Amino acid sequence: MTTPTIGFVAADVATAGTALGALKARYGATPPDEADVIVALGGDGFMLDSLHRFLSRGVPIYGMNQGTVGFLMNTYDERDLPERIAAAQRATLHPLRMRAECDNGQVVDGLAINEVSLLRQTRFAAKIRISVDGRVRLDELVSDGVMVATPAGSTAYNLSAHGPILPLDSQLLALTPICPFRPRRWRGALLPERAAVRFEMLEADRRPVNATADYTEAPRVHVVDVAQDRTTALHLLFDPEHNLDERIITEQFMP
Repeated sequence: MTTPTIGFVAADVATAGTALGALKARYGATPPDEADVIVALGGDGFMLDSLHRFLSRGVPIYGMNQGTVGFLMNTYDERDLPERIAAAQRATLHPLRMRAECDNGQVVDGLAINEVSLLRQTRFAAKIRISVDGRVRLDELVSDGVMVATPAGSTAYNLSAHGPILPLDSQLLALTPICPFRPRRWRGALLPERAAVRFEMLEADRRPVNATADYTEAPRVHVVDVAQDRTTALHLLFDPEHNLDERIITEQFMP
């Protein structure tokens, strides 16, 4: 069996740069655009950057934590890297595809590995109608905004907005309001990963809303459709002892 070639990428921080130099000196390095496996050195944000950067190649990415939290990263260790990669377990993710119709007639299409978020742009709260699979589920959400988060993104903005943390294999999406005012007690919903969500802006001219799919922003949207893109696959590699489930449980009980 041919040994997979490894390419290294690192976040622009000193610790990641030092780790990059040490790993290259120890194992050599194939250019990332030619490698069979990418090793990403950084935190969860850098993992997101790496997934986007190599999206079209479909190569697996093995992260090693040189950041802060690192939910999606393995423990950093220079030893036995090829063996660790060979023994790693693969998690396959599908991003969200956003289709946003703007008030100037422009249609903006974007992919989100973390989340699609809608945010008010003025002092007026947004008013948004939410439909799931063609059925109106919430006639009017009055809030600063709302988002749909993937399991990979559930520990990012979604968590800050008090949304649930989703295990990578949960096959769920988190629909999470941002500072909801009405309905006051609504805290969001868990949706099947194949659900199609539509957001319609009410009073859009007076209450402008922008939509963002990771790095793609659509200004002053009227309608935003969000659904999982099953044609695009992202592959993350985890050490067998990388107990993400335990970290997810612990995070939810932290004060």
